[in-house]
Amino acid sequence: MSNNKNNFDGDLDEFVKKLFGNKKGKKVVKEVPKANEDAQNSGNDETSSEEKPKKASKPINKNKKPVNVKQWVTSAVVLTVVFAALLVVIANLYIVKENEFKVVRQFGEVVKYESEPGLNMKIPFIQSVTTLPSNLLTHDMTEEEISTKDKKRIIIDNYTIWRVTDPKALISNAGQLINAESRMEEFIYSALRTEFGQTEYGDIINEKESKRGNINVRVTQRVNELIESANFGIEVIDVRIRRTDLPAENEQSVYTNMISERQSIAQKYLSEGDAEKRSGQAKTDREVQVMLATANKEAAVIRAEGEAQAAKIYNNAYSKDPEFYSLFRTLESYKKTIGDETMIIIPSDSPYAKLLSGQLK
Repeated sequence: MSNNKNNFDGDLDEFVKKLFGNKKGKKVVKEVPKANEDAQNSGNDETSSEEKPKKASKPINKNKKPVNVKQWVTSAVVLTVVFAALLVVIANLYIVKENEFKVVRQFGEVVKYESEPGLNMKIPFIQSVTTLPSNLLTHDMTEEEISTKDKKRIIIDNYTIWRVTDPKALISNAGQLINAESRMEEFIYSALRTEFGQTEYGDIINEKESKRGNINVRVTQRVNELIESANFGIEVIDVRIRRTDLPAENEQSVYTNMISERQSIAQKYLSEGDAEKRSGQAKTDREVQVMLATANKEAAVIRAEGEAQAAKIYNNAYSKDPEFYSLFRTLESYKKTIGDETMIIIPSDSPYAKLLSGQLK
């Protein structure tokens, strides 16, 4: 039987103090012989419980309300659903920026594309979004060896400026942007082979009369026709040849041919120059002869007119004194016929001899 003072009345601390006392905080534990341990264990439960020390526990607060587990679980489920819905909405929002297209595909098929900047939303788990550029793009093409009309092998290095015009057609027919670039490059080299096959090498490298501009325009037009027929949804703005070069194995032979061609051209220019020179000289000589003949004719006419005028004057003068004219003409004849060593034999009774001897008065 247990004592009344050891009865538990709800206050655990007070019960421990009554049971063990307060001897410097030490607990008294009685030792029980092993032989009597079984018998003692089968004895009175109240006595053994009084002798065994009991662990201290926290005091029980009888005013504390019980936790409503069901309410907490419901709140957690609602919050989880709301958070998951927000994640799904945010994950399916997409932003269209400037200079780009957003292509929406449903089960792999293009249903629409957006080009205006802004915020849009796709259907979760069904639709996907692909981004394509809408601005001008530059594509550096690989070098290619092409033959000209005069069978010259040249290496072409060019670049292309292009853009996407119809994203739906591009995705449907080309699949990816890189596939469209590959097909565009094939079309460009096909057009270049056609154009260079109709053009000689000298016309391509000639700086003054280069035909590259016309080739670029024709190639651009031809490539756009091929792309439009294939419906790739792209447009080539310009095709530019950046550099033309010779294959290493053909450089020397081409240079030799170029030198001989230039020499023949130079010889042709020299021949043409000599012909023009001779033609000019002949023309000048002919003009000089004509000018001299004309001048001589005019001089002869003037001279004749002068002589006629002089003869008229002489006649007028000499008709006034015929004897004086006769004497003057005789003296003039003497002046021309008689020199320092002139010997004249004349009769002594001739007037001329009498004049010389002073007999004629």
